[in-house]
Amino acid sequence: MNKESIINFENIYVSYELQPILEEINLKIKEGEHWTILGSNGSGKSTLIKLISNDLYPNTKYPHKKEIFGKARWSIFDLKKNLGIITNDLHNYFAMHGKFLTAYEVILSGYFSSVGVFSHQDFTQEQHEKALEVLEFLEISHMKDKKVHQMSTGQLRRCIIGRALIHKPKAFILDEPTVGLDIKSQDSFIKLIRKLSKKASIILVTHHIEEIFPEVSNVALIYNKRIYKQGLKKDILNSENLSEIFEIDIKLEEENNRYYIKSIN
Repeated sequence: MNKESIINFENIYVSYELQPILEEINLKIKEGEHWTILGSNGSGKSTLIKLISNDLYPNTKYPHKKEIFGKARWSIFDLKKNLGIITNDLHNYFAMHGKFLTAYEVILSGYFSSVGVFSHQDFTQEQHEKALEVLEFLEISHMKDKKVHQMSTGQLRRCIIGRALIHKPKAFILDEPTVGLDIKSQDSFIKLIRKLSKKASIILVTHHIEEIFPEVSNVALIYNKRIYKQGLKKDILNSENLSEIFEIDIKLEEENNRYYIKSIN
């Protein structure tokens, strides 16, 4: 049985005015796979996320294929029902503009992709029950009525995930999900991502090696505006490749299916 394609990109170029940002992007991710897209700051990771989310479009000068879940065209609202996109920009927006929302309201707002819950929005009993289920899955039922401005970074990030989770998306894109978290919170959040990976495919976009959780099966390395290498984690994630894309001599080690940098020269 063939797995459904989540992302199918061929020969994609992205430019800002005349400045090339991504070049010759070829990437295929299938349902049920968990991927890490790894690269340094400025390598093109954020642009790739915007390409996937339809906030940016390919340069039509080059023949290309850009399909998400087998379709070339999506409304952004419909795409978000299938693909939960969790970025730090979204987190920061809620932290700034949604300060007085409760955890429950943040999650419920996902039904309308709004920042907040408003009187003209009608929610069914089923939707309310689903929001409560999501709180329980995320292990934050105890903070149902807690306001955003009272939350830790990790608590708000769980709520942002919950906002996407109500749609039961087929896949999640997580953009550096443990940034701003202390060691204990990082460990707790990685455990949550592993739990989430049982429900949907995870595409982890990061430059943090320690975020790569054991269930990740494939890795794509992005370097100098291109996909430098991609394939099975065991074949791609090694000292030589990381040294190349980060432009520094890295000694990578693996223990209990978790990777860490032993030394940098």
